[in-house]
Amino acid sequence: MPSYTLFFLLGLLLPLVASAARHATGPLTGGWQPIENLKDPQVRQIAEYAVAEYNKQTKTDLKLSSVVKGESQVVAGTNYKLVLSVKNGPVTKYEAIVWDKPWQHFRNLTSFKPV
Repeated sequence: MPSYTLFFLLGLLLPLVASAARHATGPLTGGWQPIENLKDPQVRQIAEYAVAEYNKQTKTDLKLSSVVKGESQVVAGTNYKLVLSVKNGPVTKYEAIVWDKPWQHFRNLTSFKPV
């Protein structure tokens, strides 16, 4: 095949590939995406884990009220960044980050701090 034919075909295909990449759906690896359904049972389970793990580490007794906001990040598993409304007396908000790899039955509380 002559080289000019190859360049012609590449000239036709590259814009199509670039366009498809721009319109690809699904989470971007490494990018934080908003969680649409904060009432999803998986999100609730991650939030309950975060509060329970924080309580275990700090010997406190916080109670989860609700998930106020959430984002997820696809990594080697999924990071969940959740803003949680918790109570132990007055209601306060915390940001929790949990790394989850369900296929390995692995979950880790990375961060839990007041916001």
